[in-house]
This record gives sequence, C-alpha cells and structure tokens, in this order.
Amino acid sequence: MSGLAIIRQVFANRNYRYYITGNLFSTSGNWVQRVAMGWLTWDLTNSAAWLGMMAFADLFPTFLIGLFAGALVDRTDSMRVLKITQMLSLAQAIGLTAVVFTGHVTVWWLLVFALLRGIIVAFNRPARMTTVYYICGREHLSSAIAINSMVFNSSRFIGPALGGALTAAWGVGWAFAYNAFSYLVFLFLLMLIRIPSTKIESKNRGSLLRESWDGVRYAYGQAGILFLLIVMLLDSLFVRPFIDLLPGFADKVFGRGVDAYSTMLTIHGIGAMLGGYFLASRGGVAGFVRLMVWSLILLAVSLIIFTTVQVYWVALPIMFITGLAFVVQGVAIQTLLQTSVQADMRGRVMGIYGVVARGGPALGALIMGWLSEIFGLP
Repeated sequence: MSGLAIIRQVFANRNYRYYITGNLFSTSGNWVQRVAMGWLTWDLTNSAAWLGMMAFADLFPTFLIGLFAGALVDRTDSMRVLKITQMLSLAQAIGLTAVVFTGHVTVWWLLVFALLRGIIVAFNRPARMTTVYYICGREHLSSAIAINSMVFNSSRFIGPALGGALTAAWGVGWAFAYNAFSYLVFLFLLMLIRIPSTKIESKNRGSLLRESWDGVRYAYGQAGILFLLIVMLLDSLFVRPFIDLLPGFADKVFGRGVDAYSTMLTIHGIGAMLGGYFLASRGGVAGFVRLMVWSLILLAVSLIIFTTVQVYWVALPIMFITGLAFVVQGVAIQTLLQTSVQADMRGRVMGIYGVVARGGPALGALIMGWLSEIFGLP
C-alpha cells in the first residue's frame, strides 16, 4: 500500500484517532502560547538576548534531566507518565494565565513559567514518543510519526495565526488561556485510550542513574543510532534556534509587528505540513537516510539565503522551504531511531533524543541571542 490507503489504515486505529485529535489541540495551544510568549518577551525587553534566554529556559531542562526521564519511562507505564505530565502542563498554563490577568506579569515571571514548562516536557517527550509506538506498532510507525509531524506542523500555521489574532485583538492573557484549554482537551482524550501497560519487567533494575548510563552506553555502542544522534545534535545546535529569533527579525529586520511574526511561522508550518504528508504517504523506511541528508542540505542553503534577505515578502517562500526540510529530516531521524532500538531501551534512547532535540536548540538559541546583540540578527 501507499498514499492515502496507508494513512486511512493508521486512522482506523481508534486509540490513535483519540491520541492524534488531542495532540492537535495540545500542539496548536503550544504554538499559541509560544507566539504570545515570544511577543510579550520582546514587548517587555526589546532584546534578542531575552528571546534566546526564554528559549533556553524552555528547552534546556531536557538536557539536564532527559536521560533520567527516559529511564523512568522504561521502568514504568509510558501512558501513565504521559497523563501525569499533561496534568502538570495544564496547571502551568493556568498559572501563567493568572499572572497575566492579575497584572503581575514581568519578564522574570515569564522565565519561571518557561522553565517549569521545560521541566515538564523533559518527562513528557519520551513518554509521548514511546506511547505512539505502542499505539500503532512497528508496521505503521513511520506513517504515524509522519502524521504526528503533520499535526504538529499544521499547528505551526493554525497556532501562530490564532496566537497572533488573540494577542492582537484581546491580549496575551487570552492566548495563554487557550493553551490551558487545549491541555484539558488532550487530557480528556488520553483518558479514553485503552492499551496494555507498556511497562517492561526486569529483574536487573538498578538506580535511575545507572539505568540512564546504560542507555548512553547502548546508544554509543550502536553505530547507526550514534550517527543519527550526532546529525540531530548538529542540526539542533546550528539550525533550529533560528525559529526563536523570528520576533526580532519581524521587528528589526523587516520593520513589522506580531502579524508578520505569526505569518512567517504559518508559512513555515505549511511547508512542514507538505513534508509530513509526503512521508506519511510513503510507508516504510526505505530511503530515509538519503532523504535526511538532502533535506539537511536544503535547510542549510535556505537559511543562508534567509540571512541575506531584507524584504519581508521575499523571506516568506524561504520560510516555506525551511518548514518542509525541517520535517523531512526530523521524521526520518525519529523513525530510524524508533525502528532500530531494542524494546527495553526505547524510553532511554528517546530520552537521549529529547536531550539532543531540545537541549541543543536551547544552547544554540542562547548563544545566537547573545551574539545577535553584538553582530545583529542576520
């Protein structure tokens, strides 16, 4: 099978339909909050360094605790971990909304809530990726991950468009309130999913520290897995952080407001949607390494061109290309990892993936934010 037939078969899975619907709400809410958070940070500070700091606070906790989170997922039920982290995400979003509506918001409060979200996501990410495997199975994994990416990236243009509209019309408080609502919807749908426990029993359980280190040694000893993680690290450090600096580009480089920022994210998301559909309709993993390499080359070239562009309307097609290339390389790497790892190491390898995928952009955004204060955003 290929094309729409594969996608229809994946959606025939009732549990996956619940999961992907909730994921659409949750990810669109995340992007609404991300737009509002980025714009509010810029409005309060007018500093690219602070934009980098917010991205660092949101992403870097995964670097510190991602390995422990992966080991925890391996020794417990990933669905249970996913539900708990979703409850905590809801509480964080409600708290952020309350701070804004009560008029107590400062850039330091934003930093605290960004840090809290980063800690929660550190545990949520390996649980979420592992749960998808057990919902769909190996046969449909590549298509399921690609559909997840389509949903995530459809939220890249739904979320920013909605976030920009809410922020412009009613203020950032309502944008944060929408994010809290989206978490509530996803939590409700997770409660409807019924799958067997994903906990893998083992007689050789040690401390989380030891099991985390076992996961690192396992990944280091598998040449294919190590190669994929190194490629992901380079991409995370030197490419992905540019998204977090777009509020500064919208204002300082293109001389526009929050609508331009949300539009750039929207166009980026449309390109990503197209890339996700292409991979979802392929089925299987044949040729994924070649696709990964070519997408990375395309991404690098398009971003080099983006830094030389001073005209907003010329920058928009480049955002489309970067979105497409982002998804193709990201889905290819995650699928190859998930189909290569042994079952009792899945959570730990996904934890390492999370460390690289979130910790790398955190460090990169921090460095790029500070450098932009000296050399300018381009």
